[in-house]
Amino acid sequence: MTDISGRTAVVTGGGSGIGRGLAEALAAEGAAVAVADIILENAQAVAEAINAAGGRAMAVHCDVCERDSVFAMKAAINAELGPVSLLFANAGATSFERITDMEVNDVDWIIQVNLMGVTNCLLAFYPDMVAARDGHIFATASTAGLMPTFVPYHAPYSAAKLGIIGMLLNLSVEAAEFGIGSTVLCPGGVQSGMKDNNARYRPERFGGPGEGGVRVPKEFVAHDDLVFRPPEEVAELCLQAVRNNRLMVITDGRMRKTFDDSYYQIVQQAFDDVDRFDRALAERAAG
Repeated sequence: MTDISGRTAVVTGGGSGIGRGLAEALAAEGAAVAVADIILENAQAVAEAINAAGGRAMAVHCDVCERDSVFAMKAAINAELGPVSLLFANAGATSFERITDMEVNDVDWIIQVNLMGVTNCLLAFYPDMVAARDGHIFATASTAGLMPTFVPYHAPYSAAKLGIIGMLLNLSVEAAEFGIGSTVLCPGGVQSGMKDNNARYRPERFGGPGEGGVRVPKEFVAHDDLVFRPPEEVAELCLQAVRNNRLMVITDGRMRKTFDDSYYQIVQQAFDDVDRFDRALAERAAG
């Protein structure tokens, strides 16, 4: 059980969408919250709303792709709110393009902000939790990581999100030795605004910023229209998981059959194939 009240939390990508929902929910449960975002005015708006409601929050600029920026964020939080014991590595970016249509900058940006953004946050905050033998690490992945074949034209994003899932699940084993909880969020359709505002968050070194949203395949749009969940509900699910030390959060129960029919079937088929191969080897050896 991870208590939330009285702790210091940081939420990257906290200026909108899931991040905003998490920041507000954490503050409502008594945490002091550092709202971090690459768009500082977004973070400031969330922090101001939390403070006006009687909570305690600060806004801080952070580009999670840049390790120096993450460590500077940590220093600012430590100075104002104290050491972080609740890490919510939530910042992300998305794309829907054939990989042959993507520039190198496109691929680098998606991998850096999603996978390396989480990695940089862990490098900054996890060692202090180990030293204190206390805390909780939380990262936002995606159902695109659990079911990479579900939506096409999503390869770098799926790779990064699958990497986050692997990292958090693997790290959970050693983290538990120090009394640290771990949770990975795999959201489906959520009212986050990420697809609409994606280009605004893109740093110059990755070819941004720009205007416009992300072109989304019609299959994905049709699904999301049915299951779009507000960030407040996602945050409630997430904090429930943190309190109970659940390893994973899924926001869309309808995806169970898709998981069974896609990634699960692929893995089961591979196990069946190697079983048949081993039986054939045994029969061959028996002559």
